Amino acid sequence: MMLPLLLSLSLIPANPAFEMREVPRRAAREASGNGLLREAKSLRYAQRFFEAAALYRRYLSEHPGSGRNAEARFWLAATLEQDQRWDEAASAYTDFLARHPDERMLGKEAKLNRVRCWGIRQGQSPAATPGLLAALGDETPEIRVAAALQLARTRNPRAVESLKVGLGMPAYADACSLALIGLGVKPVPAPSMANQFLVMRIREKGKGEPVTIRLALGLARALENYLTDEQIRQAHTKGIELGNLSDRAASLPKGSILFSVEDGKSNVTVTVE
Repeated sequence: MMLPLLLSLSLIPANPAFEMREVPRRAAREASGNGLLREAKSLRYAQRFFEAAALYRRYLSEHPGSGRNAEARFWLAATLEQDQRWDEAASAYTDFLARHPDERMLGKEAKLNRVRCWGIRQGQSPAATPGLLAALGDETPEIRVAAALQLARTRNPRAVESLKVGLGMPAYADACSLALIGLGVKPVPAPSMANQFLVMRIREKGKGEPVTIRLALGLARALENYLTDEQIRQAHTKGIELGNLSDRAASLPKGSILFSVEDGKSNVTVTVE
């Protein structure tokens, strides 16, 4: 007798009234959280940074499981930076990077902003110089060069190698040249971009030889025209900035693979030659 009774009880559906009450509550919580973020954004635009930072912190406290926490943490750090609270901002960027390592695009921005905060606080904050020295080992050339430029302001010789890398990056070349001169090092002009090429090899699934396309380094942005939407999304997911390929390629030796993406129809590999 007990077994049929237990089976029948297990088939009783969940309380629909409870589920109907829970859905509006969840929606209300999300609406409340979105409202906090909108208000924080408005305060930030109005340059009321102290109040905006308080709202971002309140959002993170009240919505610990939200899918928008990465956004909130990044803008909390950016707001503290705008308020010139350099040490707090650097710590907030570090917290963002530790909690959201998969946020590639925002992650790079957070690293660059943190380098700037540390640069301003050199000689005043005990975390500043060690942070900049650690950034010299970052995998992204722009981060290494940005850190080296900050260290060069205090004539730190450990900046030299990364400054030399920066000579080959158009966006940083002039600043790195001046920084090297300030450190007593003669800048050696980087090879002309006219002598460097990007080679894109497109191999379609089921076909033999790949299609090869050569582009001058200065025309690197045109590579995006040869990629499918899925491949572009994949590149962004990997943290590849398709609009900034020339700087990255200029810092790599010949033969280096700049990036590789694929979709269901083709595989694309881009090398520096």
